[in-house]
Amino acid sequence: MKNFKILGFVCLATLINNNTHAQEKGTKADDIESIKKMCGCFEVSFNFAETYSENENYEFYDRYSVKAPAEWATIVGEDENRIQIQHILVVGETMTVKHWRQDWVYQSPYRYDFIKDQKWSFKNLELTNASNINWTQKVFQVDDSPRYEGTSKWIYDNKQAYWESTADAPLPRRENTKRSDYNVLRRRNRNFITDSGWRHEQDNEKIYRTEQLDSTLVYEKGVNIYKKVDDKRCQPAIDWWEINKDFWQIVRNEWDIAFDKKSDIQVQLKSEGKSLIKTMYVLNDEWNQKKNPSKKKWQKKIKSTINNYILQKEI
Repeated sequence: MKNFKILGFVCLATLINNNTHAQEKGTKADDIESIKKMCGCFEVSFNFAETYSENENYEFYDRYSVKAPAEWATIVGEDENRIQIQHILVVGETMTVKHWRQDWVYQSPYRYDFIKDQKWSFKNLELTNASNINWTQKVFQVDDSPRYEGTSKWIYDNKQAYWESTADAPLPRRENTKRSDYNVLRRRNRNFITDSGWRHEQDNEKIYRTEQLDSTLVYEKGVNIYKKVDDKRCQPAIDWWEINKDFWQIVRNEWDIAFDKKSDIQVQLKSEGKSLIKTMYVLNDEWNQKKNPSKKKWQKKIKSTINNYILQKEI
């Protein structure tokens, strides 16, 4: 890919901020309706391109573009102030892959901010008044471990509903096994609700972080498009989730217990030579082999497994 620079680059967020007179804040019910529009069956395209680096010798990576024939996004938990949405990919005609999860928490009292090296810092939002900004989006890995969290409010501008925030995150899955020249992805996320589904835009910085400073390696633009399609295209994912949902509910509950300790957290990539996701897949298979698995017994087993991968420091 040729080295290229976008001159006069203007972030969409700047344009939005310059038009605050046109912005309106919706009700909580409006926000919930917008969030739930991210549920359903979608045809998805993931598109990323590195755009600019201050280092003239930097060699830009090729653009990344992948299409998924279908992704099922379904509500797996809901109460007055939280909506949990699980994403499941359909690969090919019948193969399914448990994908990411997003939780939306209204006036969340805390969140976890990514630092680096698989470490997240507990942040009390009540001390910063950030809990009054309305919604914290909490994004989780495939194994339900933390990824990134951002706090902002939904905006309604000329009937366009969107939500945007900035959050540091680990390397994306598309690069975490291929690169070591940066260790933090600063994500400027914007989720737009569209007539055909929704769109996730990103203006990212790939940062190498030390204890002393942050150095931006390169900037990146991302556009992920979720186009609503017939639910029948997601039937393999729907069927898979029906079989496996009880297992993953236990996993989510155990992670919630860890997060509710309100302490800094570090997630080890491997324990006894095995990654967390592979370990969870093995347990998931064992669960499915049982006719009537005891949830109480499996809670202890999953809790013990997760605790092998996390370290926490009390605040």
